[in-house]
Amino acid sequence: MSSRFVNMPSTCFGLSALALFMAAMAPPAVAQSAEPGELSYSKDVLPILSKNCFACHGLDENTREADLRLDIQEAAISRDRSEQPAIVPGDPNESILIDRIASKDPDLLMPPPDSGHELSQEQIKVLEEWIRQGAEYQAHWAFQKPDSAKPKTPDRSHPIDHFVLKRLAAAGLSASPAAEPSALLRRLSLDLIGLPPSLEELDAFEAAAKQNFESAYLAQVDRLLDSPRYGERWGRWWLDQARYADSNGYSIDGPRSIWKYRDWVVEALNNDMPFDQFTIEQLAGDLLPDASQSNRVATGFHRNTQINQEGGIDREQFRMDSIFDRVATTGTVWMGLTIGCAQCHDHKFDPISQKEYYQLFAFFNNQDEPNMEVHDNVGELPKRKERYSDAQRARDEYLSGQQKAIQQWLADLPEAKRTKLPKDVKSAADKAAEKWNAGDLQKLFAHELGRNDVEYSRLEKEVAESKRGITGTPTMVLAERSTPRETHVLIKGDFTRPSETVEAATPSILHALQPRGEKPDRLDLANWIVSPDNPLTTRVLVNRIWQVYFGKGIVFTENDFGTLGSNPTHPDLLDWLANEFQAQGWSLKRMHRLIVTSRTYQQSSNYRTDIAAADPENELLGRQQRLRLEAEIIRDVCLSVSGLLSDKMGGPPVYPPIPPGVMDRGQVRRNWKASTGEDRYRRGLYTFVFRATPPPSLNV
Repeated sequence: MSSRFVNMPSTCFGLSALALFMAAMAPPAVAQSAEPGELSYSKDVLPILSKNCFACHGLDENTREADLRLDIQEAAISRDRSEQPAIVPGDPNESILIDRIASKDPDLLMPPPDSGHELSQEQIKVLEEWIRQGAEYQAHWAFQKPDSAKPKTPDRSHPIDHFVLKRLAAAGLSASPAAEPSALLRRLSLDLIGLPPSLEELDAFEAAAKQNFESAYLAQVDRLLDSPRYGERWGRWWLDQARYADSNGYSIDGPRSIWKYRDWVVEALNNDMPFDQFTIEQLAGDLLPDASQSNRVATGFHRNTQINQEGGIDREQFRMDSIFDRVATTGTVWMGLTIGCAQCHDHKFDPISQKEYYQLFAFFNNQDEPNMEVHDNVGELPKRKERYSDAQRARDEYLSGQQKAIQQWLADLPEAKRTKLPKDVKSAADKAAEKWNAGDLQKLFAHELGRNDVEYSRLEKEVAESKRGITGTPTMVLAERSTPRETHVLIKGDFTRPSETVEAATPSILHALQPRGEKPDRLDLANWIVSPDNPLTTRVLVNRIWQVYFGKGIVFTENDFGTLGSNPTHPDLLDWLANEFQAQGWSLKRMHRLIVTSRTYQQSSNYRTDIAAADPENELLGRQQRLRLEAEIIRDVCLSVSGLLSDKMGGPPVYPPIPPGVMDRGQVRRNWKASTGEDRYRRGLYTFVFRATPPPSLNV
């Protein structure tokens, strides 16, 4: 099933509820029991406090109870309060926190019995032991830079296998054998290009694998990574992050033209554009020095917000809603944080204040939202414009020479016919001849005299053809305003209730912003996001990629690396991959190659009773996962094996056949004229998607 959720609202309640739900539903990580002396605040203590305590005793002073704050050490151990400190490092017996969470009195018990948060005896013991050890606070693991240590592996061991086998051995398990060559090539092909191998490719691989499996397999990996279909398959993955669709959303859901951005993504991935540059161009390509057409097209990433076209709306409200979306999406896609939860108040679980939210908001509050025309072979555009000007000049000179003939025609024209002339022609005819301009001459001559005039027809044809050469394809982009807007903190997130003014800045929990000028802009933000000092971006990215190959990420909560998110099942592996991604020049293709060449990826997915007993969720990866194909890929596979699939790439979206009545389900009935010829059988990536009524094959 496609991971597209094109109409999901980015409200604080939705994000908080989703984070709580995921934290509650995610299976516990398989790990060795922590012995006394081995407790980690980040991994053992913080999840307990963030889930059960921070909502009432955290960053948000507006909802803080009893003036008690537990998310920072200084406040938790403070003796400024009338009572004794909540936490006395080294002495759980003197710590009010322990008294309250272990109390038998329902009036004193914390969390309150009616809160739905009841600590287990094991959790209470963890907090007691942590305080006994000194109650040391640490930054959440995701806010610390990845460990840069290289794995100590045997000469011929794959680094990924080193980490995975180490965890399996600690649990008394072993890896599964490799999958059969035919199954492995099918898996590899679907993962890298989203299409199955042909029978000829299967036969050739099986024959080569008998001679030298490793060489044959690497050849297939390289072939698939070099295929232009790679950009289509992984373009779909990225477009889901970009909330891409071909319509505006809301109830009217009118069509939009932004497919040039989609084609930009596919091309960038096929060219293996380094991911840091891929990020910078999408967030701030228009601000790059001497920004090219391609740089500006890339900013379509943040034009994928919905647009309300209803009458009587407050346009400022929905402009602000678009920026709320941009802030939340940027935080989720690149940092794996639910930043949107701080829109109305300080974040309940992560160290992000409401003021910091609006400081991020300020980066996206200084743009206009124009459409721009995109031209193929843009370097030839000046010559094409010159040709168009020459064609117009030649036609106008010819018309100027026909002025007497036009005057004679009008003089001979009966009044009854003159009154029936088309409005624009009559308007020109009513002018004095000396006031006619080139447009008037064209209307008058073309109406009657030009019908049978061959030199004139030729000139008009030349004008029309040359005009097509300078007419581009519209696409939606961002453009920085010359006059910046003022940004305010909005009380409870209400755009009608502005309070203090804020300047663009980044959250203090993370690394420092280094602006290029006096006032930071989106390009500074983009550089900050892909800075080597950012502990989140590379972790989040490699985790998203890992999830595609194994069905779940090393961090299960792919969109929440905050304190309510799940801890990584293989933290050392995650950090190593994050560092390796940067070391290899932010190359996505190299990361794909690294993963698919591991024995961990190549394992059989056959069921094993020992794994089912010791690791029922297969978190330790003792076998490969059995995964359901995405909706677009299911259709692509069917077309491929039937021989119908078109290999045409790019261009406007297409309209494959859909059942009658589908387009009647939205508020506005939209036309859906089924494409003909090969456009009927294009990849799902190119299917036109209305947000309100997506194609049924993608809505399952």
